[in-house]
Amino acid sequence: MIEQYLTPDTPAQALEFKQQHGSDAIWFAGGSKINAAPTKTDKTVAISLGKLNLSKVEQQGDSLHIGAMCRIQQLIDHELVPVALKQSAAFIYSRHVRNQATLGGEIAARQPEALLVPSLIALRAKLKLANGLEVDVEDYINSEERELIATIIIPDRNLTCIGYNIARSAAGLAIVTAAVSIDKQGNKVIALDGVSPLHDGAARPVRLRDVEAQDLKGELLEQAVADAIYPEADIRGSVEYKRYIAGVVITDLMAECQHLVEEA
Repeated sequence: MIEQYLTPDTPAQALEFKQQHGSDAIWFAGGSKINAAPTKTDKTVAISLGKLNLSKVEQQGDSLHIGAMCRIQQLIDHELVPVALKQSAAFIYSRHVRNQATLGGEIAARQPEALLVPSLIALRAKLKLANGLEVDVEDYINSEERELIATIIIPDRNLTCIGYNIARSAAGLAIVTAAVSIDKQGNKVIALDGVSPLHDGAARPVRLRDVEAQDLKGELLEQAVADAIYPEADIRGSVEYKRYIAGVVITDLMAECQHLVEEA
């Protein structure tokens, strides 16, 4: 239960507050996660990010810099945001949640599904942290210590990238969330969520580097994807089904992505 609400004016002050209160404190961005099950917090101190001026979307050369406090609906509405990221933002079914939730919060929150992360991995996004360090999204997700995110950097906003989400209903939990990209040199990225065991209840999206390197198509690609993932059976589907559907989705996305590259 939140007992104290702090409103720092700068990222440095926010980090100072976090150091003072340690494990009793939590970052408060949009609030869509820490006030709702199953991610409702038991921390007693909330550190608001509302005054830190972290919501801008700016193009710098070929790259796109998105403030961590940018709302999910803003991603859908903004003309500079890549199509793949707009697609994954729309996987969050409720517009009310999209108006509240932030991009930084969706990355940092320890929740059972990470709907935007596969597209961010496929887009080769990097995170600039409030402490000045820069890390890959994949490394951040796999870290036990999730530092305060200041900016999400997409190095090439024109990279050919598409994503897809399989769920039993529009508002239901995702079975598999996938994204692929291909750059001008033909280098591929394949990223998936929902196909690996949760870590302390939190999703751990994966990148299939070994599959990317094999340059497979059709049934061979389907089988390679199925063999490379380790889903768990739950109410959303069996292990066999998740392996099958992940292979089909990735194969279809890769074919479509290759077509888009050839047309460009």
